[in-house]
Amino acid sequence: MKTDLSSQITLTRIPQRYYRPENAFEHSVLTRLEKIPTNIYESADEGSFAIAKEIADQIRKKQEIGENFVMAIPGGRSPLSVYKELIRMHKEEQLSFRNVVVFVEYEFFPLVSPSAGNVAQLKEALLDHIDIAPENIYAPDGCMPKDAIIDFCRMYEENIQKAGGLDYILLGVGHASNIMFNGVGSTLSSRTRLVLLEGAARKEASRTFPSLDNVPAGVITMGIATMMKARNVILMAWGEDKAKIIAKTVEGKVSDAVPSSYLQNHTNAKVVVDLSAAYDLTRISHPWLVTNCEWDNKLIRRAIVWLCQLTGKPILKLTNKDYSENGLGELLALYGSAYNVNIRVFNDIQHTITGWPGGKPNADDSNRPERATPYPKKVIIFSPHPDDDVISMGGTFHRLCEQHHDVHVAYETSGNIAVGDEEVIRYCEYLRDVCAKYTEDETVKKKAEEIIHFLRYEKVEGEAEKRDVLFMKGTIRREEARAGARYSGIKSDDHIHFLDLPFYETGLVKKNDLSEADIAIVKKLLTDVKPDEMFVAGDLADPHGTHRVCLNAVLAAIDELKDEEWLKNCRIWMYRGAWAEWEMDHVEMAVPISPEELRHKRNAILKHQSQAESAPFLGDDERLFWQRAEDRNRATAELYHQLGLASYEAMEAFVQYVPVR
Repeated sequence: MKTDLSSQITLTRIPQRYYRPENAFEHSVLTRLEKIPTNIYESADEGSFAIAKEIADQIRKKQEIGENFVMAIPGGRSPLSVYKELIRMHKEEQLSFRNVVVFVEYEFFPLVSPSAGNVAQLKEALLDHIDIAPENIYAPDGCMPKDAIIDFCRMYEENIQKAGGLDYILLGVGHASNIMFNGVGSTLSSRTRLVLLEGAARKEASRTFPSLDNVPAGVITMGIATMMKARNVILMAWGEDKAKIIAKTVEGKVSDAVPSSYLQNHTNAKVVVDLSAAYDLTRISHPWLVTNCEWDNKLIRRAIVWLCQLTGKPILKLTNKDYSENGLGELLALYGSAYNVNIRVFNDIQHTITGWPGGKPNADDSNRPERATPYPKKVIIFSPHPDDDVISMGGTFHRLCEQHHDVHVAYETSGNIAVGDEEVIRYCEYLRDVCAKYTEDETVKKKAEEIIHFLRYEKVEGEAEKRDVLFMKGTIRREEARAGARYSGIKSDDHIHFLDLPFYETGLVKKNDLSEADIAIVKKLLTDVKPDEMFVAGDLADPHGTHRVCLNAVLAAIDELKDEEWLKNCRIWMYRGAWAEWEMDHVEMAVPISPEELRHKRNAILKHQSQAESAPFLGDDERLFWQRAEDRNRATAELYHQLGLASYEAMEAFVQYVPVR
């Protein structure tokens, strides 16, 4: 069972020599703009295993000389695979943690309950599964009296020194470049202290809690000075949503506006990233600026789009001078002139545009992204959450139905934790009042009142949701999804599938690992429908996020069915989520959306009323989902227009996935 096939998607577009140079000279050439040593791995798991092995080696070396190994560890999602591998080493390779002293890097304050904080999550993720001595775990207490914090912070720093200083500090990096919770403006002299969670820091913290409203007012965090005194520093980052901040950290100037850039001044710091997080490093994104390139169609397209944006010119107006002055003289040597390259790239991008996402019947499809036959096609749209289908490809969804294809939509998870409690109370009050008027049976009425009372007076933040509450939340999302799918054009309810993949059903933010049971559910649907065309969410940002896990579930099912004749003839398209679009060099199909179709898409998104302003997990973007979607789709259309192609109101973009055989 292959459960991480999504990690291989990036490999098709990045030559290995860019991230694994063949020799020291090539390494020095490729990395000459990087100010922190940076190791790039093909997947988050591979990078995590390397970090875990390094930690294990350091622990064992200290054991050999009878000394403690003192390390600081973070919370969040980034280190989860590291912790998982350390636990495996402990159980299978007898790695002992008896000589390990751990300092937890931060804790939220004030906490309603210790179970809702970072320390509790670290115990669940690592500390409760290894043989570390309890007295060797130092952590801030999110429930301590406020007037005790100053003394605690002073003592915390003293305890680090008494332990011999930090041998090793493992760090993640926030989207606002915060290290731990040292945000913009943090100074090199900052030490352990209470920081108020405001602005970007508060939004960053909201990823740990159900909603922004649940985030505590502050956080007790180690400081930059504490970090800089550590003998070894590892900064890890996984997923494409970390790419921009990694580039600023590694290649930018040292600045308090980018606290992670302080690591450029550390004598033994290292950055460990996967290919997605490394994408904005020059050697990966713009290799022509640091080395000779292995030019293929995608890299040529990327270079020319970059050149257009740099010069402010459309493709067909680029000149030989533009190429030679901006590091692209190699293309002139290969193709003879800017004109030859311009025409090639213009036609290449032009051929991605189609108003027929299921293929145009009875038409020459040699330059179209999708085949003309068969027509109509059996189509499955996989949606990780119950609204991703309309948010991410609502225009294409509607177009497929309007063009008479046999469209199925499969909602992979229930999305039940992403409904606010007030929404459930509102529905339960409605249910209670309807039952009181139309039936004498008290069962449903009492259950509704029980749920209302629990949510208002008994619920404890951080604990798993009750099954009855999850059922109500899941039902709300299910019916919203059904309404959105019908509005988008699906006529029959037997074409709307709710898969309820088991990995998601924990009642908590933390999910289970992908399992054979999840893959079997997807596999059965594929076998039943035997689609000619599939659409899947191709978000690669967070290796532990729901979108990525759902993608892996579909890809694993496809891998197990890849020898089926119908699958050999099935085309698989990946769409993106609400926050970002595919880079232009990857786009293989772009579907124009008219102003009327964009309004129709907005209305489909608005069927998901529980996902409006008060919904949990809206992320750190203040725009509503329909606004994000429209801004993204308009930006894609505008980029096409800037490159000199036709001007549309909006566009949805897709990348083809070719199964690994």
